[in-house]
Amino acid sequence: MAIDIKYLDKFILATEKAAIGSFFYIGKKDKVGADQGAVDNMRSELNKIDMKGTVVIGEGEMDEAPMLYVGEEVGTKKGPLFDIALDPLEGTNFVANDLPNSFSMIAVTEKNNLFSAPDTYMEKIAIGGNLPKNLLDLDNSVEENLSILAKAKNKKLNEMYACVLKRPRHDKIINSLNNLGVNIEYISDGDVSGAISVADENSKIDIYLGIGGGPEGVLAAAALSCLGGQIQTRLVLDKNQIVRAEKFGIKDLKKKYNIEDMVKGDVLFCATAVTDGELVPGIINNKNSYTTSTFALHKSSKTKKKVSNIHKI
Repeated sequence: MAIDIKYLDKFILATEKAAIGSFFYIGKKDKVGADQGAVDNMRSELNKIDMKGTVVIGEGEMDEAPMLYVGEEVGTKKGPLFDIALDPLEGTNFVANDLPNSFSMIAVTEKNNLFSAPDTYMEKIAIGGNLPKNLLDLDNSVEENLSILAKAKNKKLNEMYACVLKRPRHDKIINSLNNLGVNIEYISDGDVSGAISVADENSKIDIYLGIGGGPEGVLAAAALSCLGGQIQTRLVLDKNQIVRAEKFGIKDLKKKYNIEDMVKGDVLFCATAVTDGELVPGIINNKNSYTTSTFALHKSSKTKKKVSNIHKI
């Protein structure tokens, strides 16, 4: 079944209010305060929506952030059953240091249609649309995957662009890309917008790859499901996280998850920018009001839009 499109505006409002909640902290070096402001506002707005919502992917446990926790029930307890993946503030460091590409994000499906897993890291590889299904594989080498993708896109390797989160753990990937002559676009934090960029017709990014947060992987999968892109992921688990994963009912700890394993059926996705982003501009303070900008998707209606709203202070 499809999710009624009337819910899109309700979830857009939730990400807008969350973004406004962190706006006060821009440049104030307080990433915990910024996250708390986003969480409090998002929770408040979600609880006004006529739904029985369950958070199946929460935010930031690894960062000791104030959570909308996995298993938390939100909404008025009246209406449809929804599973929700969220990150009230992706890019806490960006807000704290007044840097671009911080967002408040939500993805919504009907009950039991969204991947639920412990908050851990994920291996990820994402590409855009109009390509053979499940084209790339995490078990391939970087060289294999880039050669396959270049051939499918009829490009030379030195014409390809890869987006990579700049971390020491990615040194081997970066060395391989450099040896191939592939162009690299680095991001310093928050990888959802990086993964989504592969499906943006205005972006030069051909592939996103590396290890990032699990919640961000599910959020990216939700957006790419709407945009016709592809993503494959695999959980990265230490001993404690293995125990937690087993409690979540995950039996195959090395399973590779393609997009249809993470997101089933209809899906909504909203991302409101706090600071200026590549998807949409950040919040504008108009003295007596805030102007917010949101990138919004609804799969079944093929909705893809950028929404600007004014909120009185």
